[in-house]
Amino acid sequence: MTVTTPAIDKALPPTPADSAESSDTEQAHLEIPVSKDNNSKEKRRSVVDSLRKLWTSEKSEKSEISEKPEKTKSSKKTYIVAASPPSTEITPAATRTPSTSSIPQSPVSLVEAEQSNEDEDDGISIPLPPTTIHPTKILDIDANTPDSHVARDPRMIRFLTPPELFYVRNHGAVPEVLDSEIPDWSISIEGLVEKPFTITFREILEQYQQVTVPITLVCAGNRRKEQNTVRKSQGFSWGPGGVSTALFTGPMLCDVLQKAKPTKKAKFLCMEGADELPNGNYGTSIKLSWAMTRERGIMLAHKMNGLPLTPDHGRPIRVVIPCQIGGRSVKWLKRLVITDKPSGNWYHKYDNRVLPTTITPEMSKKDDQPWEDERYAIYDLNVNSAVAYPQNDEVVKKVEKGYTFRGYAYTGGMKKISRVEVSLDKGQTWKLAKIDYPEDRYRETERTMYGGKVDMMTRDASYCWCFWEQEITMEELVNAEDVVVRAMDDGLSLQQRDMYWSVLGMMHNAWFRVAIRKEGDSIRFEHPTVPAQSGGGWMERVIKEGGDFSNGNWGEKLPNEADKPAKKPEEPKPEAVMTNPEITRIIELEELKAHSGKKEPWFVVEGQVYDGTPFLKEHPGGATSIINVAATDATDEFVGIHSESAKGMMPTYHIGTLSPAALSALLNPAAETPASVETPVTTEPIEITTPFLEPKTWKGLVLSAKRAISSDTKIFTFTLPSASQPLGLPVGQHLLMRIKNPVSGKFCIRAYTPLSTAETKGSVDVLVKLYQDGAMSKLLDKVEIGSEVGVKGPTGKFVYGGKGKYTLNGEEKRTERFNMICGGSGITPVLSVLRAAAEDEEDKTVVRLLDGNRTEEDILCRGLLAELEGKSVDTVSVLHTLSKPSEKWEGRQGRIDEELIRANAAEGAVWLVCGPPALEKEVKRVLGEMGVAETDVVFF
Repeated sequence: MTVTTPAIDKALPPTPADSAESSDTEQAHLEIPVSKDNNSKEKRRSVVDSLRKLWTSEKSEKSEISEKPEKTKSSKKTYIVAASPPSTEITPAATRTPSTSSIPQSPVSLVEAEQSNEDEDDGISIPLPPTTIHPTKILDIDANTPDSHVARDPRMIRFLTPPELFYVRNHGAVPEVLDSEIPDWSISIEGLVEKPFTITFREILEQYQQVTVPITLVCAGNRRKEQNTVRKSQGFSWGPGGVSTALFTGPMLCDVLQKAKPTKKAKFLCMEGADELPNGNYGTSIKLSWAMTRERGIMLAHKMNGLPLTPDHGRPIRVVIPCQIGGRSVKWLKRLVITDKPSGNWYHKYDNRVLPTTITPEMSKKDDQPWEDERYAIYDLNVNSAVAYPQNDEVVKKVEKGYTFRGYAYTGGMKKISRVEVSLDKGQTWKLAKIDYPEDRYRETERTMYGGKVDMMTRDASYCWCFWEQEITMEELVNAEDVVVRAMDDGLSLQQRDMYWSVLGMMHNAWFRVAIRKEGDSIRFEHPTVPAQSGGGWMERVIKEGGDFSNGNWGEKLPNEADKPAKKPEEPKPEAVMTNPEITRIIELEELKAHSGKKEPWFVVEGQVYDGTPFLKEHPGGATSIINVAATDATDEFVGIHSESAKGMMPTYHIGTLSPAALSALLNPAAETPASVETPVTTEPIEITTPFLEPKTWKGLVLSAKRAISSDTKIFTFTLPSASQPLGLPVGQHLLMRIKNPVSGKFCIRAYTPLSTAETKGSVDVLVKLYQDGAMSKLLDKVEIGSEVGVKGPTGKFVYGGKGKYTLNGEEKRTERFNMICGGSGITPVLSVLRAAAEDEEDKTVVRLLDGNRTEEDILCRGLLAELEGKSVDTVSVLHTLSKPSEKWEGRQGRIDEELIRANAAEGAVWLVCGPPALEKEVKRVLGEMGVAETDVVFF
């Protein structure tokens, strides 16, 4: 995804390719096949000639601009600006290397060589695009994907923005459009119109006036990484580089639509591209009145910076909508449908929206209503700004006089940025920055450029970004902790101070903050983030230092915390290698899906495929833990639960790598689309009798109550969708619960056995001990009433069927006695079995429970245990032992040790154990020395 823009100031035009090459050279260049069925040079020449006639005029004389470059010279330096530091460089245009005839040309690049012939020079100096060098190489990362036909610049990193390329945001594979197909490429205009028709690319160029207009396009996810750093959203980690400006050429869309004569009922323009995606072709809509308003500048573009569109940018034709998010500018356009309501396309509904910040990702998957509410759809851009210079980690000596901060700003709704302000005291006082609007220089001319009239002289609307700069003295920088920037447009819309987080992470426009770090005789600047997956920036540093982004100071230490010692960042631990370097096998989705059952379950972690078959019996969580993630992406579950030692075992089970296309399809399946919920026309409660839990699907449970039962233990009550719905959890099994850490953006996942019984309907109670260093318990305690957590299940290797019958790893067994050992909150899984046996009058299974704790307050469910023991005197007995009892304690003192275990052993008993690692380790040692078979011991 890449960024570039026309020059800010006056610049020399790009050097045209040499149009006087010999025919032999031209034929050599044309050896690149232009069509699968063009097997002769004559046919290839015919295609090129056809394209040349469409895109060029018959003039043979040299362009006046090309002949007289001195008219565009200036003593000022000219800068080419790209918007994503630190990879962006701002360099004088005069120092850039022009393209040369040694660069291989495709037939389309030959058209470029002739195109400058119809440009005019009226003496007005305007910004011109930088020299273009056509990429010719298929990158390795694209080689095995549907985009293997798209040549891209080798500097292009998917989320980092190189300086000379326009940013790219595609929803899937790029359609391959052959040269021979372009003249007859057709677009249908249909729907609520009196005269529906189909128009070809050739007709669009021949029948409609062409215009050339400078337009800034912005991805709605621009600056999303700042949101993702605080709390992961459902989107890529864009830095501030998802924005670019170019000269687009083509007809005004209103001219084409007028021919169809929309009816009075027509309200919306639905657009659809040729890109085939998992949920259908990409499509979206805007209001028809916008498309019919010439001042809005909405156009059908076939050129960008004077060149035919490249595949990534919509070859051969696209919609370009100024002042709105890039997602509305449909590429590879095929259909224009005029309707009386917004588009029903999947991508219009589930993309490009800012849902209320109270809606969690889990809630958004469950409830379809927010996605259907047009109030949350994004159209116009919001006001935004960013700093390009200084770059992240740029160092300046304190002996310097100061530094000139520079950056960009933009807004939507055809408005202009009216001011950019810079503060060095966290917004208490502000400096007014200088603003330059290169776009305004296009209003001074009506020349023809790239085959289209520069159509800006009579327009009041603004379609482009602006550039700002502010000089700051070194004294001011040394005495400041940071520099913050905000912009305001002429509608008085002002950038907000703080972040508005939302599920899709779009339209982030909080103040852009650059932190200042004093380091000896220098100062170092830190941007919020470094684009894409690169590390760095003050937000990452704040996380490592244990900062709180909600403290009102961007997570930095507050003045009243100055005396507190800084929290020492944890030394990064080397991550375990989970892959086998000798494995080079590429696995496609179809092959993975063939292993979704119990026999040979494969699963995916971080794009790598693992065979869980050899570990089905040995897995501590039981075979179901592996089977439940078969043929799915198990990254969140695996990373959230397993230790480094467990990760170190993974190379043994590594069998291959999922192909990029297969991984994309796996992570974005149509099945995960938020399901439409049909609301019955009734006031009666909905009755649902099917179990709530699903083993392979995360579902949202709403927290309805919290109740403290001790100083460090609470019962969390969650409500099911229906009062008649069972949870669907067999006795002895667990559910997985996950909560996203808002700071790290990673999921924390733990297994819990509910306190409520398997027969309970409509709700579920979960007993949780709140440990000071417990990541999950702290996150759960912060969940607000009415919010959701993700759950799925059942999981676990043990199921109690009653009357001594149980299954272990799928094998049916029977026992007459359970010996149970637990400590702390480990009571819940053994309690579920004890309770089931005690409450069934016909169940004569003997149960002996050893419950170890520190103090009396730590004994959980003491009253319930006493009640069950009293109800089944002949079969149930409970022994509590305390390591730190009070003087009033009359029970056993001490830990659960070898003496206690041996004293309560019984021949033929099955042992159920759950507690701290130290307790489980000791129990395993003692039972092993006693000769108890491993198959008779279950560790939950």
